[in-house]
Amino acid sequence: MLNRRKLVVALGAATLAAPHFARAQAAYKAEYKMSTVVPPAFAWGKGGEIFLTLVKERTAGRINIKQYPGASLVQGQQDREFSAMRQGVIDVLCGAPINWTSTVPQLGCFTLPFLIPDHKAWDAVFADQALVRDYFEMVRKAGAEPLAIGETGYRQISNSKHAVIKPDDMKGLKVRVVGSPMYGEIMSSMGANPTFMSWADTQPALASGAVDAQENPLEVFLAAKVNTLGQKYVTKWNYSNDILLYAIAAPVWASWTPADQKIVRECAVDAAKQQVALVRKLFAEDVQRVSALGVAVHVPTESEMAAWQIAARRPYARYKAQTQPQIVTRVEEIVARTRKA
Repeated sequence: MLNRRKLVVALGAATLAAPHFARAQAAYKAEYKMSTVVPPAFAWGKGGEIFLTLVKERTAGRINIKQYPGASLVQGQQDREFSAMRQGVIDVLCGAPINWTSTVPQLGCFTLPFLIPDHKAWDAVFADQALVRDYFEMVRKAGAEPLAIGETGYRQISNSKHAVIKPDDMKGLKVRVVGSPMYGEIMSSMGANPTFMSWADTQPALASGAVDAQENPLEVFLAAKVNTLGQKYVTKWNYSNDILLYAIAAPVWASWTPADQKIVRECAVDAAKQQVALVRKLFAEDVQRVSALGVAVHVPTESEMAAWQIAARRPYARYKAQTQPQIVTRVEEIVARTRKA
């Protein structure tokens, strides 16, 4: 009897002494759902695939993330990703905050028109650790743990009607834009007619002529073969370049051990570096590759770029005030320094 009592006590003590890691691991999900707007055929989707592969390898399968491209967890409506994450439908985000501005407007502060004009400025902005830290704090307050920043790519405009050289050339064009009021207002300020539409709906709309134009990185233009949808003219104006944010729903993040949190964060940083390298390689080649398809590509001159910036001043000021004006001002200052260097 005594020996049995000692055994029960010993087992209880062993259970209490079990590492927190083992107890927490028992609560891990068999699968964590990650949403991406595009599949791994695109640099954005590839960045998500690299991340989940690294996580599975480095956690020895403790954390298994499955990618759901096409924003399929929200029926293709990428503007619903962040709210779905808050509701527990999505566990992991690998996406563009511009898509989430209807839910968290302040997270779209890097996407203002012509705010970050080139990669020299982009690199300087995101090398500022204090600025990134403050942005990450906004993400945490919104309900997600930010891990790393990749790059979705500079957005360019294509259309089926005529070359777009100056703002007046935008007048009357029916332009598909992602579900961002700011992008819609930018197009309206130039005389275009914006139409909010998911990417899944955009391709048949372009093919049928229901819309005349779309704006996306040229990587998307190439991978989706947008030239086969009647798009004959491209202007490489670099008008907006959103970050690719790797983030985990706050309750999911809190359920992981500190050791696994560290591993996952390192995986996101490594995946983001690889993803940015892919985007930059494609950016360096895109004019040549798009031109080879028989599409007319116009790269604006410095004076032409100034005209585009003037045309976008009103929506720029409006959305600077509505997003996070302090951070935007800091970005402006960093960009100005790169112009002088």
